[in-house]
Amino acid sequence: MHQATKLLAVASLLASRLAAAQGIDPAAIAALPTVQPAALEAHVRYLADDRLRGRLPGTPGYQLAVDYVVSQLKQNGVLPAGDKGGYTQTVRLRRAFVEAGATLSFQPATGAAQPLAYGAAMTLYPNPGQAEVSVANAPLVFAGYGISAPELKYDDYAGLDAKGKVVVITRQMPRQFADNERQYFTDLRTVLETAARHGAVGVLLAAAHAEARLPEFPKGLVSALSPDGQVGVSRSYAPGSAQLVGSISPATLQQLFAGAAHDTAQTLSALRGGKVASLVLPGRLSARYRSRYQDVDSYNVVGKIPGSDAKLKNEYVVHSAHLDHLGVGAPINGDSIFNGAHDNATGVASVLEISKLYASLKTKPRRSVLFVLVTGEEMGLIGSTYFAKFPTVPKSALVADINTDMPTIIAPLLSVVPLGADHSSLMQPVRAAADYLKLSIEPDPEPTQNRFIRSDQYSFVVQGIPALHIKYGNRTADGKNNLSETVQKWRALTYHKPQDNFEGGTFDWAAGAQYARLNFLIGHQVAQADARPSWNKGDFFGARFGR
Repeated sequence: MHQATKLLAVASLLASRLAAAQGIDPAAIAALPTVQPAALEAHVRYLADDRLRGRLPGTPGYQLAVDYVVSQLKQNGVLPAGDKGGYTQTVRLRRAFVEAGATLSFQPATGAAQPLAYGAAMTLYPNPGQAEVSVANAPLVFAGYGISAPELKYDDYAGLDAKGKVVVITRQMPRQFADNERQYFTDLRTVLETAARHGAVGVLLAAAHAEARLPEFPKGLVSALSPDGQVGVSRSYAPGSAQLVGSISPATLQQLFAGAAHDTAQTLSALRGGKVASLVLPGRLSARYRSRYQDVDSYNVVGKIPGSDAKLKNEYVVHSAHLDHLGVGAPINGDSIFNGAHDNATGVASVLEISKLYASLKTKPRRSVLFVLVTGEEMGLIGSTYFAKFPTVPKSALVADINTDMPTIIAPLLSVVPLGADHSSLMQPVRAAADYLKLSIEPDPEPTQNRFIRSDQYSFVVQGIPALHIKYGNRTADGKNNLSETVQKWRALTYHKPQDNFEGGTFDWAAGAQYARLNFLIGHQVAQADARPSWNKGDFFGARFGR
């Protein structure tokens, strides 16, 4: 045997032994070369082409993306796992708009009613479940950050009667909570659900800064209808008693506090000091507005590789990525098509190549594997939330989600940040896979960006399913270890802009192949393990959502 061949054989044997010692199946290691950078490039070239017009859900361009993904899954030998024996799951999207003519007024404790100028003093969120909203002379209460967390010894609603009232909430960030708790409790959906649980008829969100502009929604807000035709998925609407949702300026907040026991400066200062500062506001609010709807069908794509174990094949590991992007918008530097090459054609390409890896295995993993390419992530995690709530397999059979969203393949992949893995036993397969691929693991370099709750893995977490999302680490080949700075500069020029395209983009396809291999090795370990992943003892998300 030639000396070089001997060395290669010895290296291969050592790699197999290392993999086995880490709990990685040597057959999975042997399959890794199946992922080729050129295949990833070809997927992104197609998905980010101008013909797809930015892959906006409900458009012909998005349908082209669906058709492409389905054809690739079929080619890879992946079976259908969508509705009615097909590869797709229908998601009925509802885009809601506030119609012109909203009337808003504030009645102080004394004196005449004062009109509130729409757009300057207050704006409204369209209501996807109630076309006409009318609140007449509703009492007002201030409920701090809108947080009810008695288990953390903090409750803005303690001793505060919110039933039948409009709750005013500041969008300043609470400092007394750890990142996980702050991310969850300040999420708009959580704020609205908490208010509805306390019987509020409305929620007013006070701008966090004096210079902040009030949100307006010229393109509307998107929800999804559940199979029974009701609003089943929304980031800005909580079914129940909270009918009215609006945002108010700092000046309007001052106006609502007129005559209260404490002024805004005292109240907000107490909140920043970690104290509950809720109080009754003496005035009343009246509002009337209508929402109009545009309903359209979009699709999640769902395929599966059946497991090999007679019992465990009825459980599923999910590999997910979002298929949609922003469509066509106002031109930026002469380009109006938001192609979404990095966000998230690269993530979809990764999942397609991961499906090829699983399909190439002679012996499939014990659990079944789902490949879920979702719609409406850019609209508020709509498609993933819909799938996690109404999956095409029994919900109790979903054991984990490994999500890929904008892996940012602009430099060699040397280290990773496994967002969410530290909440559950998923960190163990992450470590084993990263060690094998010689990737170091780092903490999140941008914890204030709330990245864990901003992508599709969070939809699974809310349903009690352990999930993670691998992002780039900070390590660089030159030893400067400042990749985060490079990414931030690149993102400022390309993120959610037409400049995120294939032709003028920066791509490291070898890094993309490593992402796919890493996520495959993580998922394969989960699919092979005796026990399904579990939440860590005392974990915040596990305690709140775990099943």
